[in-house]
Amino acid sequence: MIKNVIMFMIWYMVWIFLSWPPEPKDIIVGAVVSLFVILMTADMMDRCDSKADIIRLPVRLAWFACYALVFIWECLKANVDVAYRVIRPDLPIRPGTIKVKVDLKSDAGLTFLANSVTLTPGTTTVDLDAGKGFLYVHMLVLKRDGRSIKAIGRFQKILKRIFE
Repeated sequence: MIKNVIMFMIWYMVWIFLSWPPEPKDIIVGAVVSLFVILMTADMMDRCDSKADIIRLPVRLAWFACYALVFIWECLKANVDVAYRVIRPDLPIRPGTIKVKVDLKSDAGLTFLANSVTLTPGTTTVDLDAGKGFLYVHMLVLKRDGRSIKAIGRFQKILKRIFE
């Protein structure tokens, strides 16, 4: 609990610093956004029981920033691809659903992965079988050579460093 309060204060100070000079609306929105961030990363914080875990927390946060950059890059590439296919209707669209093996065990990691896939244009998470470790993904363009799951593999590697 104390870790969450400390992290809230850190995120809140970052928000205030970025919106300097703060106005009353910035103070209120900053508190709401900081609370939201703490709720989204609570699983990461709950795993910090030992001193070694607390020391690893900044590393996890750095990997989270790395994940955000990779996710933004993959989204940009997918946006361009989907937009290009809309502009050029002669390009092939081969929709299909694939079954992807998932190594993540934590609920937060699996949720981040499933949501990241769904937020990336041209892909949608259809189902997640956490017990068997499979993610079912519907894709706009299914490539048979394995390139279809390249971004999912990148997401998974980074999320493993964050949540496990």
